[in-house]
Amino acid sequence: MEFDLSTLQPKERASFALRALYEAAGCRKYHMGRFEEYSLYQANRSFLSSEQVITFTDLDGRLLALKPDVTLSIAKTAQPAPGETLRYYYHENVYRPSAESHTFKEIGQMGLEFLGGVGEAEVQQAVCLAAQSLGQLGTDWVLEVSHMGYLFGLLDALGVPEASRAALLAKLRAKNLHELRAAASAAGLDEADAEALAGLMQLCGPCEEVLPRVEAACRNQRMRAAAAELNAIAAELTGAGGSIRLDMTLAGEMEYYNGLVFQGYLESLPRPVLKGGRYDLLMQKFTPGAGAIGFAVYLDELDRLSAPLPPVQKQPTEKTMLNVALPKGRLGDKVYDLLAGIGYGCPEDYNATRKLVVENPAAGIRYFLVKPSDVAIYVEHGAADVGIVGKDILTEASADVYELLDTGLGRCRMCVAAPADYQDDPSRPVRVATKFVNIAKSYYASIGRDIDIIKLNGSIELAPILGLSDVIVDIVETGTTLRENGLRVVTEFMPISARFIANKASYQFKHREMDEMLEKLRAALAAKEEKK
Repeated sequence: MEFDLSTLQPKERASFALRALYEAAGCRKYHMGRFEEYSLYQANRSFLSSEQVITFTDLDGRLLALKPDVTLSIAKTAQPAPGETLRYYYHENVYRPSAESHTFKEIGQMGLEFLGGVGEAEVQQAVCLAAQSLGQLGTDWVLEVSHMGYLFGLLDALGVPEASRAALLAKLRAKNLHELRAAASAAGLDEADAEALAGLMQLCGPCEEVLPRVEAACRNQRMRAAAAELNAIAAELTGAGGSIRLDMTLAGEMEYYNGLVFQGYLESLPRPVLKGGRYDLLMQKFTPGAGAIGFAVYLDELDRLSAPLPPVQKQPTEKTMLNVALPKGRLGDKVYDLLAGIGYGCPEDYNATRKLVVENPAAGIRYFLVKPSDVAIYVEHGAADVGIVGKDILTEASADVYELLDTGLGRCRMCVAAPADYQDDPSRPVRVATKFVNIAKSYYASIGRDIDIIKLNGSIELAPILGLSDVIVDIVETGTTLRENGLRVVTEFMPISARFIANKASYQFKHREMDEMLEKLRAALAAKEEKK
C-alpha cells in the first residue's frame, strides 16, 4: 500500500521534504539530548530569542536547562579540524516562551549548519538551501536578505561609537525612521551622517532594483565587499521560484553575526518561518578561526496553513485588501477621517453601526475596531496588516512590529509625577503606581533606582494622595488633572504620539499597498500641519 503524503499535516510533510533536501545536499543528521549546561546560555544570552530558560538541578548538582536553542549546542560540540567543513542538519525540539500564550512552549524546528571552512561556495549553498526550503513548504514565499558587514562598514565610515550601535540597529530593525534620526543625533552624528544612516531605509526591495543603490552608497572596502557578496548571492538565487528581496535594515545581533543575514516568510503566516545568517563571531568562541552559517525552519508555524480562512477573508476581492486595526475612540476617529480623505473611506459609517469590521473592497481597505490597548496585539499576530497605536502601548507591549510613521496625533508625554512637596528618599525603594509596568521598570532601571511597582488600571493620580505610592508613572497631556489633585511633574522621559505600525510578514507581501498608503498619509499630515 502506497503512503499518501497529502494526508499529513503541513509540518509533517515539510519535515519529510526538508530531510530529503538536506541529505541530497550532503548534510549529515545531528542529534542531541534535550538538556544542556545552563552556563552555555548564561554566557551567550544575547544570541537567544529570550533570556527566559527552563532550568533544573541535576542529580549531581549541575544546573541544567531544557534547550532553548540548537545552534549554540552544535557550535560548542562540533569542533571542526582546520580547513574541514562540517555540514549538519537537525530536527529537534526547543523550549521557549510563546509570544501568544505567555507560557513556555515546545517548538519543533529543522535546520542546517555549515561549520569550519566556510567560504563563498558554502555561503551560497546555504542561502540557496534556505530558498529551496521555503519552496518545499507549499505556498508563496519571500526570502529577505541583508549583510551585517555592510551595516558595520557604514557605522565605521560614520564614526558611530560602539556604545551607540546596538540602539541604532534596533531602530533600523523596526524601520523606525523618526526615532533613528534622533538616536543618530544623540550618538553625535551631524545631519548629513544621520541622513546617510536613514538612507538604509530606502535600500529595500527586489534585488535587481536595490543592488545598484546598495553599491552606489558604499563608503569603504568593507561595504564594497558586502555588496559584492550580495550581488553573488542574488545571481545564485535567480530563478529560485519565490521572491528574493534585499532589505538593508535587517540586522542580527552584532555580537555574533558578521556576514549575510536572512529571513523567510510564507504568505498568510504572521512571523518569519525561517531565520539564519553567518555567525563566525559565535563559532570562534568555541573553535578559533572557524566560520559558520546556518538557518532554522520553525515547523510549528506551519500549523496555521491548515487552519480555515477567517470569515472576513472568505469573500474574494479584486484588490489586495489591507487590514487596518483602528483604536476605538477619538484617535481612531481622527485617523479614519484622514484615511477616508485620501481614498480609504468606506460606504458604511462605522460610527453608525454596531459592526466591528467595515470594508471597502473597491478601495482595498478593511477596518477592525478594537480597544486601543489591543491594536499592537492584532498587528503583531497578523490579524491586522497595519494599525495605529500610541507609543505608550507599543512600548509597554514590546510588540515585534515595524514602526513606519510617527503621525504626530495625540501628542503627550510619559512622566513621573508626585505630590508637590515630594522629596526622594534614597534610603528605600520608590513606591511607583502605574498601569505601564514595563515602561516604569525600564525607566528606573536606566537611572539605577530600586522601585516597588504597584499596578493599577485607572485613577492613577489617587495613589500618592492616599499614600498607596510615592510617585506615579503616567501619561500627561495638559497637566490639569495633576494640578487639580495637588501633584506635579517630577520628570518627563518619553514623548508619546500615535504610530503607524505594520506586521513584519504582511509587509513582505503587501509592501506596495502599505507604501502607497504611507505616502498619501504623510502628505495629508503635512498638509494638515501647514494649515495650523
